Amino acid sequence: MAAVDIEAALARMAEALRPRLAARPIMIGIHTGGAWLAERLHKALALSEPLGTLDISFYRDDFTRLGINPQVKTSNLPVNVEDRHVILVDDVLHTGRTIRAAMNEIFDYGRPASVALAVLIARDGRELPIQADFVGETLTLDKHQHIKLMRAHDPHGTLSLSIQEAGG
Repeated sequence: MAAVDIEAALARMAEALRPRLAARPIMIGIHTGGAWLAERLHKALALSEPLGTLDISFYRDDFTRLGINPQVKTSNLPVNVEDRHVILVDDVLHTGRTIRAAMNEIFDYGRPASVALAVLIARDGRELPIQADFVGETLTLDKHQHIKLMRAHDPHGTLSLSIQEAGG
């Protein structure tokens, strides 16, 4: 796989999102990688509304098979989503199941006017008919490969990607 320039991808995403700012959208990041990216995009776009975050652990369709995730985080939607335009941010769009779970949770908080999806990486392997509106990079990987976004514990919260073999 060619290296992904995360900073360049985020800059492209921010530029593509700028026309949506007239509608005063709220931004929501999906824990964990999507929340990190949403922080960066929120700052780059100078959004006035506070950033929201979702933990979709209890909304996953495989929750009964996996059990409770030991790293469950709290969801935080500081702004009412009712009739608002939402920009939902995640790190990797693969099967579409994480996004489906996130939308289920958002709708438990209210009915947004619209939901636009922004992802750093869109890859093949969709299992649900979900597509991103804003994509930093598109990758094709083998079925047994997975992408993981990592955040360094440095003052800048540097982001990096790695490709891992299933189970690794």
